[in-house]
Amino acid sequence: MSIQVGSVVEGIVTGITNFGAFVEIERGKTGLVHISEISHDYVNKVEDYVKKGQKVKVKVISVSDDGKFSLSMRQAAPKKTSKGPAEIDWSKTDEKSKKMSFEDKLSQFLKDSGEKQEQLKRKDSRRGNSSRNR
Repeated sequence: MSIQVGSVVEGIVTGITNFGAFVEIERGKTGLVHISEISHDYVNKVEDYVKKGQKVKVKVISVSDDGKFSLSMRQAAPKKTSKGPAEIDWSKTDEKSKKMSFEDKLSQFLKDSGEKQEQLKRKDSRRGNSSRNR
């Protein structure tokens, strides 16, 4: 089998380092999945996403002149995105919200929104947001 740039193949994780994972994509042919190409999400530790011996799908993104393969798990699995706002079935609202006034609903929305913003801020600060440290 000839491995070409752009092809998506299955491989086995043969080694893990702090900068990525080595994946055997063909007998004797191994490539590197750089830490930035493991997931669409921020990857702090490679071990949180792959384990040695795990079967993974990778996309061949380049082959160097000396035959080294650069691979991507991120590009092999398309990012899941929503195509717009969530659809709400207004006929299935609970009894409590049916009895609430508009002002009460707005107040509840603002409270929920504030809580979600705080959760996002906490999550961002736990990552160590390196852009602030520059």
